[in-house]
Amino acid sequence: MKTYILKRLGQLVIVLLGVSFLTFFVTTLAPSDAAEMKYLSMGTTPTEELLEATRDEMGLNQPFLMRYLSWLGNVLQGDFGSSYKFGDSVFDQMSKKLPGTLKLAGTSMVVMFLIAFPLGITAAVKKNKFVDYLIRFFSFMGISMPNFWLALILIYVMSVKLGWFKVVSTDNLKGLILPVITLTIPMVSTYVRHIRGAVLGELTQEYVVGARARGISEKQILIFHVIPNAMLTLVTLIGLSVGHLLGGAAIVETIFSWHGIGSMVVEAIAVRDYPLIQGYVVWMAIIFVTVNLIVDICYHLLDPQIRMKGRI
Repeated sequence: MKTYILKRLGQLVIVLLGVSFLTFFVTTLAPSDAAEMKYLSMGTTPTEELLEATRDEMGLNQPFLMRYLSWLGNVLQGDFGSSYKFGDSVFDQMSKKLPGTLKLAGTSMVVMFLIAFPLGITAAVKKNKFVDYLIRFFSFMGISMPNFWLALILIYVMSVKLGWFKVVSTDNLKGLILPVITLTIPMVSTYVRHIRGAVLGELTQEYVVGARARGISEKQILIFHVIPNAMLTLVTLIGLSVGHLLGGAAIVETIFSWHGIGSMVVEAIAVRDYPLIQGYVVWMAIIFVTVNLIVDICYHLLDPQIRMKGRI
């Protein structure tokens, strides 16, 4: 197991280095001048002399490889540079926005689990009955609705027409409701379909037929055998959802003016705040490689077939 984890860590380090290089390279290709954008984002029009001095200070006149190695060395020490727009360090700015994203992501995942798992299991158990058709219809509708459209509809109905919520979300529990609903509905719809398919697949397995032949009740078969085996197939999907939410659901956070990492990077892109954009991309890469590592370890621990393959 230790050898497997060390091997995966080595692969993930290579991926992170590749992502950091591509991120730095792509931002370097941007047509705008980083030194000029730094002052324009602060509302200042710089002179040519000031721009030239700033380019020397930022190392923009150095060769690309030297600039990348210098930036990478600072990143490895936790220094992502300073944000043009906000003025403070990228790390501090992202640390300020992270709690909001964590609150939104955690609440959305909990609500999704509480709704999707019962509905998915019910749809599988009641296959091709009215309840199954009803659940599948609403899940299809939920998947078909884009996040931005759903968010605008909720604001129009719940905030403008009914006046139940403010148009701009606040940091309290009430302000969390509309963004959570917007993120949860598509996720619930996706998970319901996957859970239903996974449970139906397990119900046709030979061990279920054998359990029924031994007189074990359908409830016991479902709870102690079918559901645990079916959930294994959802580990990857859960990992992707966590990575997406922790990266900040940028569109939802922006529409509801939620103070999170997603809305922060949208503002950064608008003013070409390159250090903040680079820090965000590296943050996203770290999240996804970490989640992938955790998912791989979970598969290794939960699936005996994978453990046996590792020994062969």
